Parts: sequence; C-alpha cells; structure tokens
Amino acid sequence: MNILNKAFETNYNTAPFSKISNEDYIPAFIEAIDDTKKEIDDIVGNDQAASFENTIEALSFSGLQLDRISNIFFNLHSAETNDEIEKMAVQIAPMLAELSSDITLNYDLFLRIKEIYDQKDNLTLSPEQDTLLTKYYRDFVRNGALLADDKKKELREIDQEMSVLKLNFAEHVLAETNAYRLHITEKANLDGLPENVVEAAHELAKEEGKEGWIFTLDYPSYIPFITYASNRELRKELAIAAGKKGFQNNENNNEEVVLKMANLRHKRAKLLGYDSHAHFKLEERMAQDPKTVNSFLNDLLSKGKPAAIREFEELSKYAKEKDGIDHLEKWDASYYSEKLKQEKFNLDDEKLRPYFKLENVLNGVFEIAHRLYGLNFKEIHNIDKYHPEVQTFEVSNESGELVAIFYADFFPRKGKRNGAWMTSYKSQYEKDGHNERPHISIVCNFTRPTATKPSLLTFNEVTTLFHEFGHALHGMVADTVYPTLSGTSVYWDFVELPSQVMENWCYEEDALKLFAKHYETGETIPMEYIAKIKESASFLEGLATVRQLSFGLLDMGWHGQDPSAINNVKEFENEQFKSTQIYPDVKENVMSTSFSHIFDGGYSSGYYSYKWAEVLDADAFDYFKQEGIFSKEVAKKFKDNILSKGGTEHPMKLYKQFRGHEPSVDPLLKRAGLI
Repeated sequence: MNILNKAFETNYNTAPFSKISNEDYIPAFIEAIDDTKKEIDDIVGNDQAASFENTIEALSFSGLQLDRISNIFFNLHSAETNDEIEKMAVQIAPMLAELSSDITLNYDLFLRIKEIYDQKDNLTLSPEQDTLLTKYYRDFVRNGALLADDKKKELREIDQEMSVLKLNFAEHVLAETNAYRLHITEKANLDGLPENVVEAAHELAKEEGKEGWIFTLDYPSYIPFITYASNRELRKELAIAAGKKGFQNNENNNEEVVLKMANLRHKRAKLLGYDSHAHFKLEERMAQDPKTVNSFLNDLLSKGKPAAIREFEELSKYAKEKDGIDHLEKWDASYYSEKLKQEKFNLDDEKLRPYFKLENVLNGVFEIAHRLYGLNFKEIHNIDKYHPEVQTFEVSNESGELVAIFYADFFPRKGKRNGAWMTSYKSQYEKDGHNERPHISIVCNFTRPTATKPSLLTFNEVTTLFHEFGHALHGMVADTVYPTLSGTSVYWDFVELPSQVMENWCYEEDALKLFAKHYETGETIPMEYIAKIKESASFLEGLATVRQLSFGLLDMGWHGQDPSAINNVKEFENEQFKSTQIYPDVKENVMSTSFSHIFDGGYSSGYYSYKWAEVLDADAFDYFKQEGIFSKEVAKKFKDNILSKGGTEHPMKLYKQFRGHEPSVDPLLKRAGLI
C-alpha cells in the first residue's frame, strides 16, 4: 500500500519525508481523491434526515488524508522542488480543482446543507458550529450551487484553467529568478558591500565553477547589493533585472497569463452574480466591499503622501549633495536611504548584524513565546525532515502536554521559492474526544552562515522571523473542533494580525535584551543601538506607506472592475500608479508579471490587508504597552480570543472580546510618525 495513503507510523504522526518517493504522489492523490468522493457519497446517500452531525460535521472531517498529502506535496513544491515535482504539480492541480468543483457543485449535497441552514435558528449550535454551517452554505452558493447546469459546467472549466495558469505564473517567476546572474570579476565593483555578502557571492561563484563573485535575484543577495553597492550602474542593472521578471520577450513572459487570470476571475464573479472579483472576495473579509477598501487605502494615502513627498525631496537633496545625482531613480532608493539613515542615526544593518546570530534570535522568540503564552520549545532529532538544514522542535505547555510540532527552514537554495511563509503539514482539530495537535512550519530565505561566520541576520530578517513566528503561533496554539476553522483559517484581512503584532517585540528593550547578544563577545546590544532602532523605525515611513498602498491599489485595479478592456499591462499599471508615483517610471519594468501575492498567493483583492492588519496590530500592541509587554493578563486575552480561536467567530467580535473596543487607526499613525 502507498505510504501516503495510510496512517504514518512515525513519532508524533509526522510526515515520513525520507520514505516518500516522487512516484508515490500521483497514485496517492488518485486514491485519496477517490476516498474523499466516497465520503461525500456516503453523506449524500445517508437515508436519515440531514442533521448537523451527519452532514456538516461529516463534511468538515472528510478528505483529511487528502489534505495531508496535499500539504506535504505543495509545501515541498514551494520549499524543496525539482523538475519532477514541477511536472506533477501541473497534473495534480486540475485534479484537485475538479474534485473541489465536484463537491461544491454537488446539488444533492447542497440540498442537505440548505435544509439544515434553513432551520438554523431552531438548532442549539455553539458559535463554532453556527460559523461552520454558515460557512459551508455560503461556500456552496459562492461556488455555484444555485447555478443552472450549463453555468456550473462553465464555472468548472474556469476553475481548472485558473489552477494551471496560477502554476504557470509561479514557475515563470521562479525560472526568471533562477536565470539571472550578475557575475563580477573586478574587485572595485564590490565597493560598499559588506564582507559577509562578498564572501557569500564568492562561495556561490565557486559552486558554479566561476572566478570572482556572483549575485542573484534571491533576496539575501539582491537586497544587500541594491542597498550597499556604490556602483550605480550595477545597482541599475540588478534593479531592472528584478523588475522585468515575467516581462521579457521569452518563454517566461507572464503578460498573457496575468490578463487571462484577471479576465477569468472577473468572468467567474459575474457568473456568480457579483460585480467584480473584488466584490466576490471581499464578501468574506472584514472590509466587506471594494468601496471600503478603496476609501481605507485612499484615506491613508492622503495622510501618508505629504510625508512621502517631503522625504523624497530630502533624499533627492541628500543624493545631489553627496554624489551630484540629479534625478533619484528606483535603484538609488535603498542606497541613499541607508546612507542617510546611517548619518542621521549612526546605525546600519552591518553594525547590528553581529548582535543577531540566527540561533540567538530563534531562542529569543521562543523565550518571548514562553513568557507570554507559557510555551516551551525543545529541539528534537527523532523525526524526518525534507532537507538536512530543517530544524525540528517539540512544543509543549506548562503542564508538559504536546502543543505542536514545529519545523524551521531558514536558508535559500535551489528549488526553494523566494520570500518567507508559514504553513502547516497537519491541522489541529478535535475528534472522538482526542485533540489532534498541529504540525507547523516556517520557511525563510535568510543570510547563510559562511566558512568564517554563523548566520548573522539583518534587522529586517529579524522582524521577518518574528512575523512568520507570529503566524506559527496562530497555528500552534489553535484549539478548535473543526479542521476547516482551525489556526490561520480566518478572514484574509485578519490573518496578518498575529504575525504583525509579534514584530513589535523586536523594537522593545526588554525583549531585545533577551537575545540581541554579540556572536563573538556575548555582549548585549548597546542601549543606544536600541534607542536608535526605535527612533529609526519610522524613518522614511511616508515613502514606505505610499509604496505599500500602491500595491494595494494596483491589486484593486486588477480585481475591482471589468478588466476586459485592458490589453497592455504596462499602460494599465502606470494608470493605477498615478496617485502613488513618487520615483520616475522604469520603462523596462512591470510589477504585475511577478506580483506573486495576487497572482500566485491568495492575496487577490486582499493586498490591502497588510495595512489593515497594521491598524489592528498597532492598536493591539498599544494594549500590551499599557499593561507591560510581557503582561500575562493581556497575553492570555490575546491567546484565548485571537490565537486559539481560529475562524470560529467573526474576527471583529473576537477582536472586541480581546481589546474591549473596535481598533483605532491612531496608534498606527503615531507609530509611523504620520501624526
């Protein structure tokens, strides 16, 4: 029997990575899909009248084995892929899209759900059960249950085509990222670059059998180069290469893919009776509709743009005085921002890096989680990993009970996509009196250790680790009955609250003292550095805010209207960026063709939620600050009302239970120095 289709006989029931071969996946998916179909048939064919238990609950627990196989396969597709996995993904995605359509377009199943939904006021349901029932009813309606048969067929075709386009988009971006190399052979061209970055570039060149130094579009290589390299022409070359991913005349061009996806999303929304894809998506968000999102973004823009223009003028003046630069370009932004920041605050990432040894930062975030939520982390070596670099931990509570298994995968490598994310291999849920504990993973692309130094993080990487760990906590301390409402299964514009609130501890002296220690001397980070980290946190915040808002407005541009008239991606994008444009346009570059958040991730019509969550996180952390950043009482409220509750109730209700009132925008504006 296929190893993926049976219960894993492993410690903690973890994924047996080393025993799975690529040949196992397709047969395992086929079998698990068949099993899921049988489970659905059993629900539909039940002779007894539809009840919450025999229909809604049964549906929630159907397909658990398929979910586990999908989690393993698609997590590896992101973190440890190869040509075979890429090829299989293109086969598997339509199979899963078809199953999803089979279920949501199963009219007899929908009739059973509707029967229960129609009498829900007479049933004694817990808030979680009520949410689950409403969610299923809505999901079916939102996925075409009330459509005529010919329209259902059309919907099914759209979903299958979309599943393949999404994969194509991601593969093109990855291929473009991997294809580019900036090969430097003259030492003078490394001027300004930190020693560890030069060392890493040299090691990469050696690996590729070349002399000199190689820089790539992977963030740990790209960001330091664009920030520190004195050679303006090379910064320009690298920046343009990064900005034209998917926008070149080659087989990885994504213009057609983007246009098709936008049009198919719109077509799907219209088919279901919505004005646009954004109207469809936002119905299931805290923001509710595009009007709210656009006014939220534009309101913040009106507060942020004056500051951004002032900051741009200050930066332009500084670059002119320093190097005679007449026109500040995008490839100058990070470079002169960093220089000005160093002059203003006498603080640069390279000065801070020695205090942020990865192991210390990780232990620091563990210690903070222990003080706030009573969690203990113990590294274990008795479970399988998908790559030797992955670290594995047992997470327990104060009574010594298992809370979660935690995987951490920190360094870039071939076959791993850019960025950082949290994911899960197994959800938390409660069944037959047993609370199944989750298996949670964070994946990052941090600065690698070199021959002479451990992994020393930039401050930005430190905040990234805290951010992803916040998501991980949301998954780890989950305590719900149903897997579909567990952990991060919440409204999209609520999911970033636990991650973004966690970043706040990186700026607090009492937290930094726990882990920011010099990797060689063990000396705690000097207090003046901490003061400067806090002071510089809102440095050029106007520009950062406008940049973030521009991405949200571009997303709403693609998805908040009928896109059928758009035939030129570049022209359309320029139009969307009009209100937020500060830097001159770069004609060779386009953002949409590599905007993975909205065309590959789940952020279509949802990019605004980063800013939305910042409002929530600033307001939430304000509460911690009032009571003390390690306040057990506030932490308990946050854990009981937010972290453990998943999507069991409406997020605004959960937030008010935690905070006592709706979130205010003032703490964010204060923190950003915009008021």
